[in-house]
This record gives sequence, C-alpha cells and structure tokens, in this order.
Amino acid sequence: MGTGNVKITVSPKTIIPTRPCTVAMEEDRHSRKAPIAVIGLGSPIMCDDAVGLRVSQTIEDMGFDDVECHQEAVGGLDILPVVHGYRHAVIVDAIQTGNYGPGTVLIFKESDFDDVITCSSCHDVNLPTAMKIGRQMDPDIMPDEVMFVAVEVQDIRTITETMTPEVEGAVDSAVSATLHVLGMFRNQDRNDRSL
Repeated sequence: MGTGNVKITVSPKTIIPTRPCTVAMEEDRHSRKAPIAVIGLGSPIMCDDAVGLRVSQTIEDMGFDDVECHQEAVGGLDILPVVHGYRHAVIVDAIQTGNYGPGTVLIFKESDFDDVITCSSCHDVNLPTAMKIGRQMDPDIMPDEVMFVAVEVQDIRTITETMTPEVEGAVDSAVSATLHVLGMFRNQDRNDRSL
C-alpha cells in the first residue's frame, strides 16, 4: 500500500482553531463586546479553504470597535456557539459550486439557502441547516441577521498553506464584500435607533 506523493507545507506556527459546541450556549445578545461578528471558516492547511480565515483576519487587523472577528475550523452545529450573542454575523467561507470561476466573490442572505436546508444527521449539517436549527432552539440568542460572503474556490484538497493564484487574488475583493455587508448592518442599526 503506497502513500503517494503528498507534499505537506505546514509552518510551525499553524494553529487550527476549534471550539466545542457546548460553550457559550447561555450567552445572550448583551454578553458580547461588539454587536457584529465576522466569522471566517476554513482550514489554514487545505489550500483555498483558508480564504475565509484570511478575510476574517484582515478585517480583525483593521481594528473596528463594533466588530469581533473569529477564525474557525468548524462546521455544522459547531457554528452555533460562535454566532450566539451577536446582533449580526457575516460568515466568510469557501464555496465550490462549479458555476463560477475560481476567485468569484458572492454575497448571500440566509434565505438564499432555503432550498438546501436538510434533515440529515446532526454530524453532517450544512451551515444553512445549522442556522435554522439554532433559530428553532435558541431564537433569542441568534443574530437578527446572518449574511454569507463566499469565494468560489478551485482546490480544497491539497495540503498546503498556499492558496491558488485566483483565490489569493480574490482576498481583497472578499474583504471589500465583507466591509460592504458590515456597512449594511451599521446602517440598519442606525435606522433602528432612529425609530
């Protein structure tokens, strides 16, 4: 049984963040330091899958007082404790539809995924299904609104810390899309306060 030719390029500083699903379940909207979360999902060692992490880190480096950023290697129901307690959340992740060229940046609302909500095992739920379950279980601690910034990727199977050139080149556009969504959330909050 051969192992094949797999080149692994991992730096000693690589950290794969994880968060158990049981933490923060009792947090309420007032327990967070900021009203908005930017959550970058992915793996730092799986080529293009790192794009969400990079976008979230870039936003974090900008130092907004009203935004908390997370870089997470979670999926399914494990996303719920990460979004709990925020008024708004932006989830940034890789997407591989084959319908767009690699590096295409897309913005989605939760309702855009209504047709992909499934009743599969809790060990394998997609993000839209996890959001729906979260809203049914704990609606008072779920964000009022969740938006998704997705980057069409090319390679999420190669073990490397380097993204493909197309996806690397899309990081700035994905950051701009995330900033656009943050602006929408801020405007919405200003309008809500003026009522």
